[in-house]
Amino acid sequence: MPRTYGRYFEPFAGGAAVFFSMAPRAAVLADRNADLITTYRAVATDAEGVIRRLAIHREAHNEQHYYAMRARWNDAGVAWTPIDRAAAFIYLNRTCYNGLWRVNRSGAFNVPMGRYKNPPICDADGLRAAARVLAQAKLVCADYRTAVADARAGDLIYFDPPYDPVTPTASFVSYTAGAFGPDDQRALATLAHELADRGVAVVLSNSDTPFVRSLYRGLRIDRVRCARAINCNADRRGEVDELIVLGGFATRAARRTVARSSAAR
Repeated sequence: MPRTYGRYFEPFAGGAAVFFSMAPRAAVLADRNADLITTYRAVATDAEGVIRRLAIHREAHNEQHYYAMRARWNDAGVAWTPIDRAAAFIYLNRTCYNGLWRVNRSGAFNVPMGRYKNPPICDADGLRAAARVLAQAKLVCADYRTAVADARAGDLIYFDPPYDPVTPTASFVSYTAGAFGPDDQRALATLAHELADRGVAVVLSNSDTPFVRSLYRGLRIDRVRCARAINCNADRRGEVDELIVLGGFATRAARRTVARSSAAR
């Protein structure tokens, strides 16, 4: 990551781990999952209300409560307050199988309950800390193109899209009701190149496949080892190869550093 930058953009927010780690002073945090953005907004504006409702879920948690909440979540006729909806979202995500948020083509959440002895349903200190960072961000439910439309030279964007599948059966694109296929990967790569050419610092993560490498040819590509916990086969969980792509002024700065180091030698 560059040491200095203007605004920080994370258009595939998900769990927003990088955003929370960096705690930028000015940020645009976006995702197409409307319930996720609703949850972040609720935490930013009323963390204590979310904490109180999560405490109720923690006391009531068992198999019956989980499936009752899942059914209620998927019932379009149920009216929710933003705080109740956010607490239900966190509760289901904390107690479902492997913390996996998956919906079917109709948009219904369909993950079974996980087998946890004591799931961290209500992390009050974590939610309060998250609220302080989220309060400094613009929270947007939008496509990634819309989210970064006004990015300027000197800004920093971290793209963490649905990954290109490493095998024909490895694809997981049902985080929302839509999919993210090869044409979407190509469109994202085109945008990343355009942004880098305009001087926007672009950082992107994806799986290490020949297809992804071909899309980002001309930008800096690093292979990294990352731990992954989600796989239907427990023996296949562990470290996997992934790619980090760098473009824009971050790449030029890295090249200057390499050039100075070579000259010194």
